Amino acid sequence: MTMVTEYDWESDTWMHNGDNGARQVWRAAVQEIAAKAHEKLPECNGRIDSAVKLVLAGDVELLADGTAKVASQSNGSASYQVVNGTCNCRDFDKAPHQFCKHRLSAAIARRAQELIKAKLNGTSNGQVAAAPDPIPAQAEAPAQPQADVPLPALAEAPGVPEGLKPYVVTLHGKQFVRYAGLLYLAHERGLVSLKAHFISVTAELALAEAEATFADGHTYGECADATPSNVGATVKAHFPRLALTRAKARTLRDALKIGIAALEELEGE
Repeated sequence: MTMVTEYDWESDTWMHNGDNGARQVWRAAVQEIAAKAHEKLPECNGRIDSAVKLVLAGDVELLADGTAKVASQSNGSASYQVVNGTCNCRDFDKAPHQFCKHRLSAAIARRAQELIKAKLNGTSNGQVAAAPDPIPAQAEAPAQPQADVPLPALAEAPGVPEGLKPYVVTLHGKQFVRYAGLLYLAHERGLVSLKAHFISVTAELALAEAEATFADGHTYGECADATPSNVGATVKAHFPRLALTRAKARTLRDALKIGIAALEELEGE
């Protein structure tokens, strides 16, 4: 799996091409873990394939206490609980080694997330954030520049659009732009919709992706992560929400052709 290791967090090389890069990374990780499961449990091949379908359909919810809730494939209103390696489905006792598809799906989802996290930790320059912002852009009022709000070391910001300059700051000798400024400029340039949702969330890692649509019909997409260790202390308890903000900030930077990173992408100190 090379897609994660080739991702450049500074230049944002996951571009929207009709199939979001975040989904590709997630599918690749799931398939890699599933292949290992096939090798070790050949007698469970059919159940492993069913488990992969559950994971890729988003029917597996990994809970903070280490358990999992898996939706039923045959009954849209039912779900199964996977707790300490056991499942309350009828197939659990009959399955080889008690690996029913629900137990397998929980294990595959969890290990796929661990795989992505390991690769991100090996390649990411780190990100982190300011205040959480989970609200879709179409529900937000465009933020207006406020000259009386103190900004740390306001930069000259050469090459940055005039309307964005009040939102550009300099920290540690580098320029960054506030998410509020990106949102303001995007509305000025015809932003119609900005959506963000989670790809997956665990107690250690949140992955999110966003998509922005403009009045001219162009659509842009990006993804981002957040962990308890790469967000500021004041928002650590709500770190998954920062993944949403970062994904939206990156999407807007792509759309607006802004080459400097967003302040919300910085690693917390």
